[in-house]
Amino acid sequence: MGQKIKVALYEDNKNLRNSLVHLIESDLEFRLVSAYPNAINILDDIKEVQPDIILMDINMPGINGIEAVQLVKKNEPYIKIIMQTVFDDDDRVFQSICAGAVGYILKKTGPLDILEAIREANKGGAPITPSVAIKILSMFKKQVIPQKNTDIKLSERETEILTQLTKGLSYKMIADTCSISIDTVRFHIKNIYEKLHVNSMTEAVSKALKDKLI
Repeated sequence: MGQKIKVALYEDNKNLRNSLVHLIESDLEFRLVSAYPNAINILDDIKEVQPDIILMDINMPGINGIEAVQLVKKNEPYIKIIMQTVFDDDDRVFQSICAGAVGYILKKTGPLDILEAIREANKGGAPITPSVAIKILSMFKKQVIPQKNTDIKLSERETEILTQLTKGLSYKMIADTCSISIDTVRFHIKNIYEKLHVNSMTEAVSKALKDKLI
């Protein structure tokens, strides 16, 4: 096995925090570097433990999850952050994604799906609960004024996959729909990111809608 994925956890609910600690530590692919009840000292925290992924509660005392994401992305932009919350309301979703979170999952998400979300984020994906993805896409469509961009040349397969992304489909669902492997989906999405000059699914979707690529 290669180098383990270093995960830091921010969750103010002690019982949930302990459950997530046990869950992450149960998988040999991960190394839990620390678990915190708040994000008050988050910049010092991440300098000390250097996580690859942060699983972030959105509702915490002192500094909330959205403010914490903004601090991290400004100072350590390479760290990938997945928001976790009991809420899926529009404002929180939009603020979190705009702040730089790569994923947004609900706390009712099953244990195996939480672990898969961490893996997905580490590989450059954007793990988002389907109901949340639909809200994000709806918000983008309301705020974006489309204007055709003929300078971007996507292949037929890349256009197909980008279209599936704008529908809120996960990588696995895209793979099933297109009858290809998840690794092939990741390969095409990597190429899409490079052609669109973006670094995340939400940026790709936003650009696809704004530039009328689909």
